[in-house]
Amino acid sequence: MTSIPAAIPALARYGWDRAWADAFAPYAADGLLPGRVVRVDRGQCDVVTADGTVRADTAFVTPHDPMRVVCTGDWVAVDPDGSPRYVRAYLPRRTAFVRSTSSKRSEGQILAANVDRAVVAVSLAAELDLGRIERFLALAWESGAQPVVVLTKADVVPDPVTLAHLVQDVETSAPGVPVLSVSALHGDGLDTLLALVGSGTTVLLGQSGAGKSTLANALAGADVMDVRAARDVDGKGRHTTTTRNLLALPSGGVLMDTPGLRGVGMYDAGNGVGQVFAEIEELAGRCRFHDCAHESEPGCAVRAAVADGELPERRLESYRKLVRENQWIVTKSDARLRAEMKNEWKRKQAEGKAAGAAKRGHRP
Repeated sequence: MTSIPAAIPALARYGWDRAWADAFAPYAADGLLPGRVVRVDRGQCDVVTADGTVRADTAFVTPHDPMRVVCTGDWVAVDPDGSPRYVRAYLPRRTAFVRSTSSKRSEGQILAANVDRAVVAVSLAAELDLGRIERFLALAWESGAQPVVVLTKADVVPDPVTLAHLVQDVETSAPGVPVLSVSALHGDGLDTLLALVGSGTTVLLGQSGAGKSTLANALAGADVMDVRAARDVDGKGRHTTTTRNLLALPSGGVLMDTPGLRGVGMYDAGNGVGQVFAEIEELAGRCRFHDCAHESEPGCAVRAAVADGELPERRLESYRKLVRENQWIVTKSDARLRAEMKNEWKRKQAEGKAAGAAKRGHRP
């Protein structure tokens, strides 16, 4: 049987290790070469191999399921030669960042594969949208990666007290998540971020104009990504990055830059939502009813925490929104669960009618 060494210098820079070598062994026996996808573009992909970067066709591994297409970050088995060369398979993913393809459909779209860390870039040139940050974090936790929030363009907030308050606001909405403020223009905070991304694979996520490409250039120490100015009025920009690109950083680690995301719909991210709103999940355990919806039920510990000022009303509203959206996506793809949800809605509707009748003095 042909064996693949655990340490291949050209691939080690991109995260190759003994576990990947073991997983690749069956393909090595067939004479295929291991490589990591650094870019995907319309059925073609660039794959870094021990012999350099090659262009390969993905026709053999492009099913109708958007969750199973080749993605940037995948480890793949490619033909050793030929024109064109083909990707024959990809190895099972350790982690995957997934969003729903749109707010009205239940299909998932994989954005990044085999990432250890998900950096959510948020521009301080625009008003903070804590709800959007929570949405990104829920998907990041669900992917299996460690989320990090990076507040970019910190130079637009010259007052250190104001900057500290903004960081604190995000920390409150991101329990258990590191929150850094960075100015790529002046270099502030870059050393801390470089140390954080100096190992494993990190994906950069965020809206257009969040400064992801500028941040990628700063971390890479070179102008590897195009940068366009954002609008002063709202801090938004056009899509500078149009594909997902994997870069080996000179200081160590691998960085994946992604196009700006206008929408980040939930996709079966119940565990991720629970981690983002850990304090609400803990409070929910004290509610009188195990299926409490935290609306008007008696003995609701969550509503009591809001009334006491312990829990911000905004956090609860954001939690409800993401839970509802995630349930909708799950039920769209799960007929049994959809039936259960419909029965639950009918039960609550009946209870509401009975309560209304009782208030009017009518016997139910």
